Amino acid sequence: MDTVDYIWMNGEYIPWNKAKIHVLSHTLHYGGGAFEGIRFYETEDGKSAIFRLEEHMDRLLFSASTIQMEVPYTKQELVEATLETIRKNNIKSGYIRPIIYFGYGKMGLDPRGAKVDTCIAVWGWGSYLGEDMVKVKTSSYVRIHPKSTETQAKLCGHYVNSIMASLEAHNAGFHEALLLDHKGFVAEGPGENIFAVKDGKLITPESVNILVGITRDSIFEIAKNNNIELIEKKMKLEDLKNADEAFFTGTAAEVTPIKQIDDSIIGNGEIGPVTEKLKNIYTKAIHGALEQYTKWLTYA
Repeated sequence: MDTVDYIWMNGEYIPWNKAKIHVLSHTLHYGGGAFEGIRFYETEDGKSAIFRLEEHMDRLLFSASTIQMEVPYTKQELVEATLETIRKNNIKSGYIRPIIYFGYGKMGLDPRGAKVDTCIAVWGWGSYLGEDMVKVKTSSYVRIHPKSTETQAKLCGHYVNSIMASLEAHNAGFHEALLLDHKGFVAEGPGENIFAVKDGKLITPESVNILVGITRDSIFEIAKNNNIELIEKKMKLEDLKNADEAFFTGTAAEVTPIKQIDDSIIGNGEIGPVTEKLKNIYTKAIHGALEQYTKWLTYA
């Protein structure tokens, strides 16, 4: 990890190596925290552009509300703290991790009355999956059932499901996992949404059993602006394997083409024209090179 000088913790800038929590912090034991992953990029004029910061902060506060966290900061205060953390660390591009968690002072499953702590960290981070195209393994673990939790919340505890799927895939020699839902339909990756392309049409799972990603929404808009037909529907695994193209989307993954799912090569095993077009436009947009999408950027 590329460390920086400071992490914002509860309104103060703490040196990186001193930004610590107590071992008996509530969220460490029970997973009841909310977090986001946000990217920022250096633009051609040397500025730092944060991608869809406001939307990420909206989701962060929504996620916290699902476990009745009384967050001591407003959305605007969190936005300003993020901008200042980037400036104070003099970093042009990287990753942002805001997290809200129940801290030290209370134990037991009922978190009411526990202290709510808030932190924002930034650091340099390159490609998440680290490959031009990835090989994907269908996981034996299913995506969290939509009636067992609030699936649209980005909660710490949800990601045990993702960790198990990721370990299974990596141990089998794949780059990433694919989770199906409880009915056997395609859901998403451990930290990514998934798309297929068939006969020039863009297809993605319905929003019922997935975390509806902000990058996913961005691809929706880019597709619409480029007259690419988009279909949301229940997807069978065989539909995905028989697609002409497939790719993951996510803040960390950005747009990552999929070469193979299990033993099936997708299309001709190369990045397809629709995927390549969407990836290129997305890459230009996040770096501030397309005026049409500068509305997505907040400059530090």
